[in-house]
Amino acid sequence: MRLSLVIEELVEERGLDRAVLSDIICEGMLSAYNKKYPEIEFKVIKNKKTDEIEVFSKKTVVSAPEDEEKQISLRKARVLNPKAELDQEILVPFVGPIGRIEILKAKQVIAQKIRAIESAAIYEEFKPKEGTIVHGIIHKCERGGVTVKIGDNLTFLPKSLSVPTDVCIVGHPIRALLKEVLIEPRNENQLILDRASVDFLKALFELEIPEVFEKLVEIKKVARIAGYKSKIVVSSNDKNIDPVGTCVGFGGARIRPILKELGGEKIDI
Repeated sequence: MRLSLVIEELVEERGLDRAVLSDIICEGMLSAYNKKYPEIEFKVIKNKKTDEIEVFSKKTVVSAPEDEEKQISLRKARVLNPKAELDQEILVPFVGPIGRIEILKAKQVIAQKIRAIESAAIYEEFKPKEGTIVHGIIHKCERGGVTVKIGDNLTFLPKSLSVPTDVCIVGHPIRALLKEVLIEPRNENQLILDRASVDFLKALFELEIPEVFEKLVEIKKVARIAGYKSKIVVSSNDKNIDPVGTCVGFGGARIRPILKELGGEKIDI
């Protein structure tokens, strides 16, 4: 079975390691043979020279085999391995066929292991960004929420964590708080976004107002009804800084981008 084309396609599409992919495909084929022949112990390897999968059954060398599936005579064993000895376990090429059901099993195992590797990579990349604002493009509008594309990864903004005044338009940019990074996808979603929480509002202030980010102005309390109104209590750690004026800015210049981001939600500071 030629592997190079399959592996190259997966490497190009998903950026997976070639050696890891070879192992995964061998594991998938091993599961297929185990399903078809549960009484036989197999070993599946990739032959690097021929670029093919090779399937072997494990057999014990005996003088007079009683079980042809698990034992092999010393004479036959030495045809395969001149150094074979009695009671030694050797690998014997296996030529038995497998059917459509077993092939489907192999595909399931391969797909499952690839998903696990991809999930682990996404978790490692995004876990440090949890609790920060991320930028993405609206990919799909659904009844339960919005799928947002961040780079090559799909994230999900549930309706319950959206601002009621938000309008979903495919292709439009969107900012949101990366609320949760799951170890494994839940309902096909691993990266969960949030725009309705107090934490998102705080993160916006830190992003837009340097003094808040630097803790010169501190947000003490926040009460929010997403899409309608928020109240924020701020204080200054520097007597020369007016905390409210700093957040509002001259002529509202600093608070305006935040209001625009929240679709006109009123903010009392």
